[in-house]
Amino acid sequence: MDSHVLVLNKSWVAVNVTPLRRALVLIFDGAARAVDPEDFSLHDFDSWCALSLAKDDPRWRYVRTPSLKIRVPEVILLEQFNRVLRPVAHLCRRNIFLRDRNTCQYCGKRFAKHELTIDHVIPRSRGGIDSWENLVLACLACNTRKKNRTPDEAGMPLLRKPIAPRWLPRFSLRIPPESLSTWQQFVDVAYWNVQIGTDEETV
Repeated sequence: MDSHVLVLNKSWVAVNVTPLRRALVLIFDGAARAVDPEDFSLHDFDSWCALSLAKDDPRWRYVRTPSLKIRVPEVILLEQFNRVLRPVAHLCRRNIFLRDRNTCQYCGKRFAKHELTIDHVIPRSRGGIDSWENLVLACLACNTRKKNRTPDEAGMPLLRKPIAPRWLPRFSLRIPPESLSTWQQFVDVAYWNVQIGTDEETV
């Protein structure tokens, strides 16, 4: 029961991730329906239980009770909720490492966390501020080479323009390998399949 389930709103837009126990309660209460990943048909609790019994696939995971064998749903669709949550990612070291994926934004190489620094694209001494658009990861060599210059002045173009990430709620949750093929049909997995630390300090 420690699995997690992707939650879609009525428009089939991913809005959250919820523990399996909560997802089953939502289906049982009629607040959500389970999505069959094979044909995207929707099922209430009774029809999901019937489907679980009718199809016995070794690839599926099940929850067993004394009287039931219920297939673990990977995706549920809410019956009423149709808003899209737009969370704001907190500007902190951990999230900058997540956004830039432990990759130097100048040379493009991946490094261990202790081999990276956070660089101000426009240096602080020249009015640069702490913002999503002005902070990027840089390896020690690139940071030393750039010095107190802008990327243009140093001849070191950025790999991509830094922006505030648009992550789903619970973006820090790693996608379970067994759910990846289903979940990626509804969400961009670029920011999901990462291992995160506990470094929450503000920049």
